[in-house]
Amino acid sequence: MMARLSWTALLVATLANAGAELSIARGLPQQSWKLLPTGTTARFRGLAAVSDKIARVSGSDGTVLRTTDGGLTWASVGPAPSDGDNTTALDFRDIEARSAEKAVILSIGEGNSSRVYVTGDGGASWTQSFTNQEDAAFYDCIAFESPERGMAMSDPVDGKIRLIETLDGGESWDIVDPAGMVPAEGGEAGFAASGTCLATTAGRWYIAAGGVNPSRVFRSGDGYTWDVSDAAIAGGEGAGAFSVQFRDAKNGIAVGGNYSDPTGNIDNAAWTNDGGVTWLPATAFPDGYRSGSAWVPGRGFCDTALAVGPSGSDLTLDGGKFWHRFDNGSFDSVECVKGPVCWASGESGRVARLVLT
Repeated sequence: MMARLSWTALLVATLANAGAELSIARGLPQQSWKLLPTGTTARFRGLAAVSDKIARVSGSDGTVLRTTDGGLTWASVGPAPSDGDNTTALDFRDIEARSAEKAVILSIGEGNSSRVYVTGDGGASWTQSFTNQEDAAFYDCIAFESPERGMAMSDPVDGKIRLIETLDGGESWDIVDPAGMVPAEGGEAGFAASGTCLATTAGRWYIAAGGVNPSRVFRSGDGYTWDVSDAAIAGGEGAGAFSVQFRDAKNGIAVGGNYSDPTGNIDNAAWTNDGGVTWLPATAFPDGYRSGSAWVPGRGFCDTALAVGPSGSDLTLDGGKFWHRFDNGSFDSVECVKGPVCWASGESGRVARLVLT
């Protein structure tokens, strides 16, 4: 039986003195993710949940898996190696899917290791629709606002974050004119850790970045003209905002930290209620570096979100102000769909599912 996290029980919480830590009342059972065997040891930083039954994961060694039965069984559906093109050497750090048939995957790396592949038949065949040709580019994340329009973002090229855009569901890509992008700071870049350094909601676009202190979140109303704000998350080498997610045009969360300090739990999360113009630090932070985050959809869950990382999973019931750890298993990515049901993926072939009630 799937693990069920009782949100009614979680609301039985007390605020502890001036520190205002969120603590769960004694006696409540500890809940955790339900692990789903995948038969592989690949690291899955790419995750695309279509429904409570259909999901895809992607990651190291060119691995792409798909389930259509809620994770009971998994099929290998990645691009097959071809003459002169060893796809098993690629690391597919992000995947987007809206059905059991259509998916778009992004491989990361320098030079032509950054690629995009697209399938319309469930993974039986793939088309390589983009290959990076710029030495300075390193693509991190991909996101779609509709079945047709999507973007992928790269670390800065010529001092600005590079974006490419598709208007045909990933079949073709063009570089977005960088004139509308604000300059990056020295050392600033995204993190290819969970596929959520680029996000889109309600027609707006967001980029989480780090490498500078404080880290920053970029925002745009159309994907072409950008502004940026400090994210209230500590940054530096290997540190900053790793994931940004918006519930609507106003309310968003950002999580991160330092990936070399997986248990660091200070200045690693922030929230906004003005569309990302200003960010405020969480009052109670996630219990460690967090690489991925997701809002929980559905009535009664409007302020609920999850964050995951190598040291565990956390939830917030108030839009990112207070976070509480509910599981200590390692995950890189999380995504929630109607049900509500959340999926998580990470190292050593780990994939899990959680039914929320």
